[in-house]
Amino acid sequence: MTSTTNTKKKLIEVAIPLEAINAASAREKSIRHGHPSTLHLWWARRPLAACRAVLFAQLVDDPSGYADTLLKDAKIRKQAETDLTLRLKVWRDRKADAQGNVPDTPEPTLEDCAADIERKRLFGIIEELVIWENSTNEEVLERARAEIRKSCGGELPPVYDPFSGGGSIPLEAQRLGLPAYGSDLNPVAVMIGKAMIEIPPKFKDKKPVHPGVMDRQFYRNAEGLAEDVKFYGEWMREKAWERIGHLYPLVDLPKERGGGKATVIAWIWTRTVPSPDPAFSDVQVPIASTFLVSSKAGKEAWVEPIVDRQAKTITYRVRYGGTKAEIAKAKDGTKAGRAVFRCLLSETPISGSYVDKQAAAGKVGQKLLAIVAEGKGGRIYVDANAHEQSEAVRNAANLVQEFDVSHLQVPCRGTFASNAQGRRYGFNTFADYFTNRQRVALLTFSELLKEVRNEIQSAGERSGLAPGAEQLVSGARGAFAYAEAVSVYLAFAISKLTNLGSSVTSWMSDRGALRETFARQGIPMAWDFAEVNFFSDSAGNWLTPIDKISKVVAELPAERIGSICQSSATEAPYPTGVVISTDPPYYDNIEYADLSDFFFVWLRRALMGVDPSLFSILSTPKAEELVATRNRYGTQEAADSFFLEGMSSAVGRMASHASLAFPTTIYYAFKQSEVEQEGISSTGWATFLQAVINAGFSVVGTWPVRTESPGRIVATGTNALANSVVLVCRKKEATAEIITRAEFIRGLKRELPPAIAELQAANIAPADMPQSAIGPGMGVFSRYKAVLESDDSPMSVKTALQLINKELDEYLGGIQGEFDGDTRFAITWFEQHGMAKGDYGTADSLARARGISVESVKHAGIVESAAGKVRILSRDELDDDWNPEEDRHLTVWECLQHLVRQHEKDGISNDTAVLLKKINTQAEAVKDLAYCLYDISANKRKDAKEATAYNALIADWTELTKAAAAIHDTSGDRQIRLDI
Repeated sequence: MTSTTNTKKKLIEVAIPLEAINAASAREKSIRHGHPSTLHLWWARRPLAACRAVLFAQLVDDPSGYADTLLKDAKIRKQAETDLTLRLKVWRDRKADAQGNVPDTPEPTLEDCAADIERKRLFGIIEELVIWENSTNEEVLERARAEIRKSCGGELPPVYDPFSGGGSIPLEAQRLGLPAYGSDLNPVAVMIGKAMIEIPPKFKDKKPVHPGVMDRQFYRNAEGLAEDVKFYGEWMREKAWERIGHLYPLVDLPKERGGGKATVIAWIWTRTVPSPDPAFSDVQVPIASTFLVSSKAGKEAWVEPIVDRQAKTITYRVRYGGTKAEIAKAKDGTKAGRAVFRCLLSETPISGSYVDKQAAAGKVGQKLLAIVAEGKGGRIYVDANAHEQSEAVRNAANLVQEFDVSHLQVPCRGTFASNAQGRRYGFNTFADYFTNRQRVALLTFSELLKEVRNEIQSAGERSGLAPGAEQLVSGARGAFAYAEAVSVYLAFAISKLTNLGSSVTSWMSDRGALRETFARQGIPMAWDFAEVNFFSDSAGNWLTPIDKISKVVAELPAERIGSICQSSATEAPYPTGVVISTDPPYYDNIEYADLSDFFFVWLRRALMGVDPSLFSILSTPKAEELVATRNRYGTQEAADSFFLEGMSSAVGRMASHASLAFPTTIYYAFKQSEVEQEGISSTGWATFLQAVINAGFSVVGTWPVRTESPGRIVATGTNALANSVVLVCRKKEATAEIITRAEFIRGLKRELPPAIAELQAANIAPADMPQSAIGPGMGVFSRYKAVLESDDSPMSVKTALQLINKELDEYLGGIQGEFDGDTRFAITWFEQHGMAKGDYGTADSLARARGISVESVKHAGIVESAAGKVRILSRDELDDDWNPEEDRHLTVWECLQHLVRQHEKDGISNDTAVLLKKINTQAEAVKDLAYCLYDISANKRKDAKEATAYNALIADWTELTKAAAAIHDTSGDRQIRLDI
């Protein structure tokens, strides 16, 4: 990949260990304890592993710029000379075999080999750096920091993210010892960022201040702060229980369930409306999506409605077990179809429009169906008709009147997930999302926050922190500021509690657990919901967020002072010489401003005094939010125009302020629907690239980052693209020229093949190759002022992407000319027939065209030929005793299929490594064939299973090569000597 300036090329412009980064990013999704994502919910965070790796590669020089210096090291020179001998042999053999049928690749040099040796060392640092357990390993981190300092001449540049969101990029910049800055328009995102990178360094290595601190020699980073968050969180629970514990009574268990009393985990409610039948219009009937409360095999439990039409009543009891028919009926609740329910009293349909009308009239009610209690052997489901439970509900309704709820009387959007039609269902203000008991509890914790600040301030002064009233926001570090700091994290606990403590939190019968309000990026309607007990010992209680938050704080780097401010990206206050890495909003993504208002109203009440400028508004800013959503701008055209103008302005500001010494990195998130419909030349992707190029950037690299599990490489038989792509950009040369379409295509044919060869040498997985190849292709396109079509109109990015993809296809097709004739026959036959039989006559013509016979391919052990039919042998049919060192008719096809079979069986194992070692000089050709067959399987034959096998092999190629290199004896003796 080529840089457009004379500055030093950085590692990210050439190659990165993509598979290690993607594996760590995917694994990170399953890590909860101590992960910064559990500090507070923010949507679509970038994986920390990817951010850390990208920043490192963005700052560290690529070895190609100092290969001469590397060769002065005798050890490196000796290794480079050895490598060059092998690489020259492979290059010459391939060039001779190709007979002009394959694109030219440059002759390897000693400098190339030295650079590759050093690049592998840098890859090793990244591979260690991305492992989650190493995110607090000072030895690993310092190794990375040392490389950054070396490449930056000892002067570390500031890193800035103008769309900081959940704060992943500034946090990882700080972890790497860099001055970290960021900004976001959304105040919730800003406060999350401040809590991660601003507050911890101010109280680095400080002891906690709470009474009864244990003797401890040293508190590292923010461990003392974390301990105080936990202590004062528990203090708040005790005080809250004293005030409102009576609203959470124990429940009586039936004798058959052990008897006695038990703590409630949750109350299961259903919403109700007046019956649409005139005969029962004075009765509230349930609109329940399900009556099933436990669907676990052998532990089924459900609510049975008991209908008395004469008395016009519906009561409920909990049943265990039951017939399949009873359980199936309970599973459907009162649903009669999509958005249609039925009246239990008369079977009259209850339409969606009827529910809307009743909700608008304020006639939607709630009815308690069942209670989930803590039992000795697990969940116990109990009838909900006990007097003390009803009494607690009445007490909560009375008690809520004593609180000021003005902060909740802010208009909300209602539900906006599956409901995209603007239905409110009675949710008109944020108060409507919560039951009376939930409101009382959350308001009580909010009131206690003021009291706990006083407690912490007094304890801080006793511990030696400076007295006074200087605020945290002013940069103070005294007792008052420290109390505010701790209260920020406690306020997050209140805010997090709303995610499991609202009336749109549902009960998952298959897991026996709560589904969060924001189980996805929207607020769905929950016809039946679970009201969690904030004082139980189960998930959703007050101490759950306290525990999670304190663990995060304890692990935050607190490395050096950072700063996050509120600003639009079009006005971001960039420092001088800044390195920019950012994750901007997607073209028509979710409106995070609307979503975050759910938390903002609670954070505003809790933290207005801590940061008045951030919380002076009633709701989060929406007019400037960069999203292209029709509901906000009237038409899709107006929404698109707003987004593109705003994004172009934001990226233009980046281009004008970014340091020329470093590339800029921009993350682009693909939507799955976009990927499936349009692939790598999709409209959204092309539009975004166009905005980046128009802003004055040249795109010199594209790296696909995956956050799905490694097993989901190929989906639905197609080439599954990554979740996001990192664009590597350089400021475009002021002297950029205008070229024609023909000149652009010639440039692609000249520069793309060696760049793809570099990507293959770096073992980029076949599934990632289309997106990775965009980088060098766009490097050609975007370095020019314009590429003109035949009618003198400028070529669009979408057209350029299509031409780049075409050249990639031609390259992968062209390297087939390097293989032996038998392998070339097998490739074409596989593409046309897969593993199915075909006519011998067709096979004979195909073989003759390649200068061989069908008998030759049969003799090679590739096909079966009998009764006028020919078919390729499956891997299961290959000879178990095959040995490449003894095969006198060795083909690349055989080598690959045997290696894939061994890898599918054992993965990265001794046996797989030994086989790769035996294949020896054919290894590079085998890898090339894997790329070819992946492309055929995924994109032409739509065979997901076959494509996955080749992709998985390349994904493990680096580790397999290392294992094979350590083997010195490939004989049958199992006592193989390894280099340790």
